[in-house]
Amino acid sequence: MGEKITEDSPMPENKHHAQRHVQAIKNHALTLVLLLIANTIGLFATAALAQTKDIVMVPMRDGVNLATNIYLPEGDGPWPVVLTRTPYDKDGADRSAATYNQRGYALVSQDVRGRYDSEGENRPFETDIQDGYDTVEWIADQSFSNGKIGIFGTSAPGITSNLAAAAAPPSLTAAYVTVAPDSLFYRSRFVGGVFKESHSGGWLRGQGVSEEVINAYRARAVLDDQWRATDFLFHRENVRIPIYNVGGWHDIYAEGSLHNFVYLQNEGHPEARGKQKLFMGAFGHGALQGDLEYPGGGLINGDMEQQLRWWDYWLKDIDNGIMDEPPVSYYMMASARKGAVSDKNRVVHAESWPPQHELTRFYLQPDMSLSTEMPDASNASKTYQFDPANPVPTVGGQNLGQDVGPRDQREIGERQDYLRFETEVLEEDVVVAGHIDMELYVATDALDTDFVVKLVDIYPDGYEALILDYPLRTRFRDGQNPEDVKMMTPGEVEKLTINMWSTAQTFEKGHRIGVHVTSSNYPRFAVNPNNGAALDDMAAPAKTAENTIYFDSQRPSAIVLPVVTESLD
Repeated sequence: MGEKITEDSPMPENKHHAQRHVQAIKNHALTLVLLLIANTIGLFATAALAQTKDIVMVPMRDGVNLATNIYLPEGDGPWPVVLTRTPYDKDGADRSAATYNQRGYALVSQDVRGRYDSEGENRPFETDIQDGYDTVEWIADQSFSNGKIGIFGTSAPGITSNLAAAAAPPSLTAAYVTVAPDSLFYRSRFVGGVFKESHSGGWLRGQGVSEEVINAYRARAVLDDQWRATDFLFHRENVRIPIYNVGGWHDIYAEGSLHNFVYLQNEGHPEARGKQKLFMGAFGHGALQGDLEYPGGGLINGDMEQQLRWWDYWLKDIDNGIMDEPPVSYYMMASARKGAVSDKNRVVHAESWPPQHELTRFYLQPDMSLSTEMPDASNASKTYQFDPANPVPTVGGQNLGQDVGPRDQREIGERQDYLRFETEVLEEDVVVAGHIDMELYVATDALDTDFVVKLVDIYPDGYEALILDYPLRTRFRDGQNPEDVKMMTPGEVEKLTINMWSTAQTFEKGHRIGVHVTSSNYPRFAVNPNNGAALDDMAAPAKTAENTIYFDSQRPSAIVLPVVTESLD
C-alpha cells in the first residue's frame, strides 16, 4: 500500500502606506491559522475520531513521494473513497474522518508536493494536475478501494481538486469543490491585470514562498506557456465528472465558482454536461466585517449533509433525489443591517444561471449623480491626481481572511482622487443578478495607470455597503496575451471596459445605488507606479498620474447592471 511512515515583504514608500502593509501581513498570518483550523477536511468535526489511520508515502510518476493519511471505516471493505489534497497539513482530516467513515466512506488526506511531510519542491498548483491523477489511480489500485473515488476541498484544496479533475483520471467519479476559481491567472493572481497583493502576496508568504519568487509572480501578468500548462482554465474541457460548486458573493473566488459551474454545465465535456450543481451563498473567505449580516447565507465549506448526499448519489448509486432538485441555488442579498434584515434576503432555486434580465446602463452624470438617462452635457469630466505613495486604503471587499465583506465606504472619507456617484432615492426595488461591466471613458498623462470601480448599496442613513470592487491596469485594457499589451497615449481619451464580476443584489426601495471611481485600492490590489516600466522593473521611480473621467453625451461612462425581468419567487 506504499511505504508507511510516522510524520520581508518590500515596504511601500510612505510610512502610512507601510503601516497598512504590515497590518496586511498580520491579517494573512491570521488567515492561515483560520484556514488550518477550518481546513476543508475538518469543517464538520465530530467528537469521535477514525477507527484506523495509516500513514503512507504515495509515489508520483517522477519518483517524488507524497505523505498520505488513510482513514478506514470499521468492518471489511472495499469502500468508496473520498480524497482531499491540501497544502495545510493532511492531519487536519483527523477531526472529520469519523464523519466520512460512519457514512461508509474511506477518507484519504494528502500533503501536496513540498508541504509538511511530502517530498519535492513547493511550487503551488504547478504539479497538481499530474499529482492528482497519480494519487487517484494509486487509490483505485488499493485493496480498501472499490474503485469509486470522489475528491473535495475548500479554497486551495478546492483548486487541487479541480486540477485533478482536469487530468481526467479514469477512477475519479465526482467532486465537491468549495470556493475555488476557474483560473488562478485571471481570478487569483491577477484581476484586470493587477496583482492581488493582500490575497496572493499574503497567501504565498504564508506558504513559505520567498519574496524573490513572489516578485516573479507579480511580473507574470502576461499570459505565458507556464500559465497555460498549469491553469485549470486551459484544461477544464477535460473534466468528465459531476462537480458540486459552492461559492460566496463576498468570497475571493466568487466569479470562479460561477464560471466553473456555467462552463461545465453548458459547454463542458459531454460526460460532464448537465450533471453539475451550484450553490452561491452570501459569505466571504473569512468572517464578514461591517454592519451587515445574511441569515442562511451558507458557509465557506459548504453543507456537509449536501456533500454526503452528493457522494451517496455518485459513489454509492443511491437515488436520493439530489439530481431531481434544481441545479442552481443562490442567495439573493438585500437590505441586511444587523438586527434589521429584510425578508428579501433569501435563497433562490433555479434551473440555470443567470436569471432572465435586461442589461441596463446607469450613467455617471456631471452633477455626480447616477441615472439611466444619458448625460446631455456636451463636455463634462473630472480630473484627479493619483499619487502611488498615497493610495486609497482597502475597506472591505472580496478579501482573504480579514477585512472581508460589505464594509462602509464612508470610512475612506473625502479624497480628491475618490469620486462618488449615486442615484436618487429608489422609488422601487432594483433587482440585479448576473455579470456586471463598467464602461469608463478616461484619459491620463501616464503611459500606464489603474482605474478602480466600486458598486455600492447606499442605505437610507448613508451607510455605503460595498458590493463589488474591481480594477483595470490600462496596459492590459485589450487583454493579457502578449500581443494585447499596449501603453496609453497621454491625453488621448479611451473607453475602458472593467470586468466587475457578478452578484445577486436587491437594491431596495429607499436605498440608492452608488458607483465609486478611483485609481487604487491598497492592499487589496498592488499600486501602479504609473511609470510604464517593465513588470519586473522594481527600481524605476513612481510618478503621480493625472487621470480624467468623462461623463458627457459623447463619452457616456456607465455601469451595466443585469436588472432581473422574471419573478424569482
